[in-house]
Formats: sequence, structure tokens, C-alpha cells
Amino acid sequence: MGFSDLTSAAGLESLNTFLADKSFIEGSAASQADVVVFKAVGSKPDAEKYPKAAEWYSKIDALSAEFETLPGNKDAKASDFGAAAAEEDDDDVDLFGSDDDEVDEEAEKLKQERLAEYAAKKAAKGPKPAAKSIVTIDVKPWDDETDIEEMKANVLAIEMDGLVWGGSQFIEIGFGIKKLQINCVIEDDKVSLDDLQEQIAEDEDHVQSSDIAAMQKL
Repeated sequence: MGFSDLTSAAGLESLNTFLADKSFIEGSAASQADVVVFKAVGSKPDAEKYPKAAEWYSKIDALSAEFETLPGNKDAKASDFGAAAAEEDDDDVDLFGSDDDEVDEEAEKLKQERLAEYAAKKAAKGPKPAAKSIVTIDVKPWDDETDIEEMKANVLAIEMDGLVWGGSQFIEIGFGIKKLQINCVIEDDKVSLDDLQEQIAEDEDHVQSSDIAAMQKL
């Protein structure tokens, strides 16, 4: 049985538990599975009650402009994902050893052995590498008299855990005005693009606006 009624407390609790050791609903990058579940949730879960679900929701919300381009089945339903899928991903380990309602000593012993096997396999896999994206940001100045070199310096001065700035260039956009186009690599779980753009906008003397020109998973 997959996710059901993700607007209810029980549904959100199941989603939060499912995401305890995952960044996305399926695989190591965002897909249509995330879009389907995101839409079924409807609004950001309470971060205090469901921290992992809230963190995942914010991450997918930041990708809303790319929903149509994400891989996967657009006709899937939220019930197609969830606990059942998670169990299959863990190498089909049967945690309970028996379908019998009557638990005897032998069944309990088998259960404990398989729990130990499951834990050993999880430990052997080790932590998953952090999901990262390369992002291209366009930063537009107020006019042709704006000191764009100083604007660039102020952007590069922004520091966030999980953010690494890359190459940049100035591109003519008309009437003698040039925008700054700059690349960066972010860790998806650590860096919010909304927060990053807010920090860029704090340079009110130079920055008119900023846009995410491109984003690609690494």
C-alpha cells in the first residue's frame, strides 16, 4: 500500500517517515514521483511535526518551474509510491520472516536474524552522497551607470554552507546595460535558491533583480 490522503496527519506522518533517509520519492534526483506526491500534499507540512516532509516539500517547491521537464510517469498517483516501494528498494528484505499471526520462539528468532541482516546491509551501503546541482543565475543591475564589477564582488561575497561559486561573465542586454551571469554548485539539502536570491537582492544599490537561468543535477 502506497501513500494515501497526504493531507491528513496520518498521511503526513507516513511521508515524513518514508523520507527519513531519502532526499526524493524515487532515486537520487527529483522526478515525476516527487511532483505527484507534492501535489497530493497540497501545502507545506508543519516543520516541527514533520521536519523531513517539510524539507522535501520546500526543495520540490523550488523546482516548480521545471515540473514538466522532470523524468518519470506524469500519470502516476501518490498511492503508487510509499512504504511498499521503500521495502522493495531495500533488497526485498523481509523484516518479519513469517506471515503467521502466531509468533513462536522460532519465528521470533528468524525475525531478529533478518533484522540484523537488514541492518548490516544498510550499514554496508554507507551514507548516500549529497545531491548537488549546478545553477546559472542572471543578476541585473539598475542601469548602465551601475558599477557591475562591485555588484559581482558583492555576489561572490555571499557565503552559505553547501554553496560554491563558479565562473561568471557580463552579457549585453541592451542600451549599454550588461547583466552578470554567474554559475554556482549547491548541495540541494543545504541551499535554498530562494534564500540565495534574497541575499543577492540585499545589495539594493546595484541589483535590480535576479533570475535562475538554468539548473542541472550533478
